[in-house]
Amino acid sequence: MIDYDKYRRAIEQHYTDRCTISRVIELEKPSGETVQDFSPAYLDQPCQLSQKALAVNDQTEAQNNIAYETKLFIAPELTILQGDEVTVKHVERELTFVAGEPYLYPTHQEVVLQRKGAA
Repeated sequence: MIDYDKYRRAIEQHYTDRCTISRVIELEKPSGETVQDFSPAYLDQPCQLSQKALAVNDQTEAQNNIAYETKLFIAPELTILQGDEVTVKHVERELTFVAGEPYLYPTHQEVVLQRKGAA
């Protein structure tokens, strides 16, 4: 039998990053109107960011677009939804990504993240 608690502790020893996961939620105003707001679901969670594919340089005359995929390793009990915004503090930098569909394991979950922006 696999000791998942022991295995999870071993994995989490390698988590050197921290992240905040935000999503759009619907709020009802006192007037009864429903509005959408962007709100953090989880703050300052331990995690590990890993590069999945090398960055693609998509330079045009007007701007230099960057796009690459990374993978986030994080605790399995957190509910991460496809489309959530994930802001990761990684090696003294703060990077923002959009979450893909998570893949759950008993010890962790892996979430493919897509970063797009202009350099």
